Amino acid sequence: MRHLRNLGSKFSISIPPDDEGFIGRECPVAECEGYFKLQPGTGLKGENLPCHCPYCGHGAGSDKFFTKAQVEYAKSVVMREVTGALLKDLKSLEFNHRPRGAFGIGISMKVSGQPTAIRRYREPKLETEVVCERCALRYTIYGVFGFCPDCAVHNSLQILNKNLELIQKLLAVAETQEPQVAQHLIENALEDCVSAFDGFGRETCRVFAAKAAKPEKAAEIRFQNIAAARDRVREQFSVDFAATAAPADWKHILRAFQKRHLLAHKMGVVDEDYLGATGDSPSLLGRKVSIGASEVGKLVARLQSLGAELFRSLETMK
Repeated sequence: MRHLRNLGSKFSISIPPDDEGFIGRECPVAECEGYFKLQPGTGLKGENLPCHCPYCGHGAGSDKFFTKAQVEYAKSVVMREVTGALLKDLKSLEFNHRPRGAFGIGISMKVSGQPTAIRRYREPKLETEVVCERCALRYTIYGVFGFCPDCAVHNSLQILNKNLELIQKLLAVAETQEPQVAQHLIENALEDCVSAFDGFGRETCRVFAAKAAKPEKAAEIRFQNIAAARDRVREQFSVDFAATAAPADWKHILRAFQKRHLLAHKMGVVDEDYLGATGDSPSLLGRKVSIGASEVGKLVARLQSLGAELFRSLETMK
């Protein structure tokens, strides 16, 4: 059995990347089993670095994150090598004794067969590609938010900033359009600002909910009402994410969020609730609210600062 013995007792099997250079990973936690992909050669450098699930945050050795398809592929590669070697050894035992003597009886042995086939697989396409701002790992995930598989930082602030950058580009496009189209783009940009910050704020509070007074309450904080969100965050985390904002900046943020509420729910017509929340002149009651590109542009910058402060405060909490 020379060929079989020459295989040894250990196999080294390379997991091939997909056409874009990504390799699939799967969370080993039974309740999660989240699938994601990362690009080798990017991210942290070193030996025996841990891997982290982008969805649940579980960390373990990278050898714990092989996908089921990769394991089956590796098994089939081993079986192909073993069965191939075994067939070669059996082939060497073939013989053919021709008939001899009065009765003409002969005997022979012939081996036939093929090595076990390899079980090929294809890595699925995912929805969002991220390049981590801290460690430069390139990875892809389902959904939008997730932990970096290398350095474990959550990407909620990074996603917020990317969305706000897109809004700035939308405002630049608005400057090239006729007034009616430009106004529509500006109002959409305001809506996008609030939606981006609401998504960021919800996800950030959910990720750090374990640090809150009541984790189940922290995970339910909504940010479309920015003033109420400020109060809820203070209650649950003892953190005021707007403490560093100048009073005039905070007033501008409140007014912008209130204008977005009118545009989304009141066709932009000023009502008593808006006047009570902003302190604007009662003479505006019943009139259509106005919003300009410069106002939304300033909101983008202020939300970037506000988001950075919220993320930093919760991340550094003990």
